[in-house]
Amino acid sequence: MASLKEIVTKAVIGKAKKKTTTDLSFTSGEKIDKILGCWIINHHFEGENDNGKVTISGSYDVNIWYSYDNNTKTSVIVKTFSYDDELNIKLKNPSNASDIIVRALTAPNVSKAEAVGTTVNLKVEKEMGAEIVGDAKVRVSVEEDYDDYDEYSNYDDDYGIGNYEVKDDMSDPNYFVRKVNSQFYEITLNDVGDERISVTV
Repeated sequence: MASLKEIVTKAVIGKAKKKTTTDLSFTSGEKIDKILGCWIINHHFEGENDNGKVTISGSYDVNIWYSYDNNTKTSVIVKTFSYDDELNIKLKNPSNASDIIVRALTAPNVSKAEAVGTTVNLKVEKEMGAEIVGDAKVRVSVEEDYDDYDEYSNYDDDYGIGNYEVKDDMSDPNYFVRKVNSQFYEITLNDVGDERISVTV
């Protein structure tokens, strides 16, 4: 007879993601002739949950490699930028929330960079995700009298299992010989579909 049991466990009770595009700008010490490269490193972030209102605070370093002085010299500028992203996550019972997991689904990357005089304009894209973990109840069906042990029989020790061979002088493919304790028993499968057999010793 089956009955229902409740299991209390930790589970993700809500999650959301947000993609953002941010315009950034800064100035350099000299007139930039050409931007040779741009990359972002040292991305750090953390999340805070307030009844389903999640704030992700983070920062990253933008590295700009550029040429100047009529493209005769190069230099690298490193600028640190910070951000605060807000996500609203629907929670059935906010009091059950205990932990928050924040992930960078798409790491910050520069999709566009241009220089105008001493000013560098950037467009940075990223996608952040947050999961709220809390207590959850799972109902499972339990078979009270279920027995998953294999049935043991002395017949298995005395005679073994299976070991069928096709008899050489029989053209009927449904005619088999089973070897048991150095004796041969002829077994004719009268009806394979219904698995009914007659045994001749």
